[in-house]
Amino acid sequence: MGNCMDTTARVDHSMNNAAYPSKVTSKTSLSSVPSTIKSNSTRSTLTLSSMRDRSELPTPRTEGEILSSSNLKAFTFNDLKTATKNFRPDSLLGEGGFGHVYKGWIDEHTLAPSKPGSGLVVAVKKLKPEGFQGHKEWLTEVDYLGQLHHKNLVKLIGYCSDGDNRLLVYEFMPKGSLENHLFRRGADPLSWAIRLKVAIGAARGLSFLHDAENQVIYRDFKASNILLDSVCLNIIPTLIMKHVYLVEYPFILFFVVVSMQEFNSKLSDFGLAKAGPTGDKTHVSTQVMGTHGYAAPEYIATGRLSAKADVYSFGVVLLELLTGRRALDKSKPGIEQNLVDWARPHLGDKRRLYRIMDTKLGGQYPKKGANAIASIALQCICGDAKMRPRMSQVLEELEQLQDAKYGSASPLVDIRKASHAIPRSPRSPMRVQPSPRRSLGAAAASPLPGYRTAQVH
Repeated sequence: MGNCMDTTARVDHSMNNAAYPSKVTSKTSLSSVPSTIKSNSTRSTLTLSSMRDRSELPTPRTEGEILSSSNLKAFTFNDLKTATKNFRPDSLLGEGGFGHVYKGWIDEHTLAPSKPGSGLVVAVKKLKPEGFQGHKEWLTEVDYLGQLHHKNLVKLIGYCSDGDNRLLVYEFMPKGSLENHLFRRGADPLSWAIRLKVAIGAARGLSFLHDAENQVIYRDFKASNILLDSVCLNIIPTLIMKHVYLVEYPFILFFVVVSMQEFNSKLSDFGLAKAGPTGDKTHVSTQVMGTHGYAAPEYIATGRLSAKADVYSFGVVLLELLTGRRALDKSKPGIEQNLVDWARPHLGDKRRLYRIMDTKLGGQYPKKGANAIASIALQCICGDAKMRPRMSQVLEELEQLQDAKYGSASPLVDIRKASHAIPRSPRSPMRVQPSPRRSLGAAAASPLPGYRTAQVH
């Protein structure tokens, strides 16, 4: 892997973020000024003076242009008071730097507020005036999610700009955040198949943003911003009408429903999203914003932002899925506090990988699949941004892991034997299955033409 084994820059700040149903994570600035927000997150900023190069940024649209051009519902404040039972505490889903998020109900067709328990369930995010994030981030969400539509992006239904009140109305994600499922005490452990499914869905969302005609850099990719959905059961009558045999064979219906109820991941919280470079430019220069532990080292060091910063963050989340550990955890000793620093030496060694695998998996994961994910993660967290793969390449490799060779049919790790003998494999996990598509190994070996980013000094 060459340069990809270099140690990345460390930012020693604890970030224990979460999302509803327990807590809603907030967008975070990497700043030296501590936040006064009362939440589970510790904020810091690393302000880089004179880093804004406005000539590299597209001409911003005015608030009027953004609101008038979106296809979103413009709610009144009274509408959302009614929908959330006047923002009563029993409607609260969580709290973050932006403010509070409440559960609400609206009519599925007219989008008017409806009685609690009837109609379409929504999540209503209410900005608190003294919050760390403000009007700019609110407007950014309306701007991007008002235009971008993809099955792996959370759907923004509408907004409220009523006097000093700023609110956003999203589709409700019943399974909460990936962070909650990985780290919340008492949460049911995620199986290997679900972790892979979540990673693929998140990769599809990022690939869509990066490959859009007007590239979007997400800039805050982390486990707490990956929300998990399940298909609504009200589609069952439609299934029965179209497929009468499901009534005669109820076990088939049960299988269909269970399959549909599996975790579907969607990216949320676009307040820090940024337009990517245009023309022959390789990056945009901007104030360093994001979350400690997930932010790419070259971005922290220089303020130069490219899509490869999102790739780095994706690699960190892959490590969280593999290990069941947070990106940063002050409760751990020494080097174990930083997940990237701790896990990196194990990722390229099949004999050592089992030592960092999440014990909640109980050894129930395919060895080849785990080695392949580790290899992808190692390339994503490469200290040299030019050597990281594109998200479209990462997605291709992840999708290949769903076949029989890497899936549940593969031999599972026997943790009772793992500590005594680990069989050597003469081939890289990325080469076990030939693919007509370009592999990440090839991508990492040579930089992509015309897509340079600053190296970490």
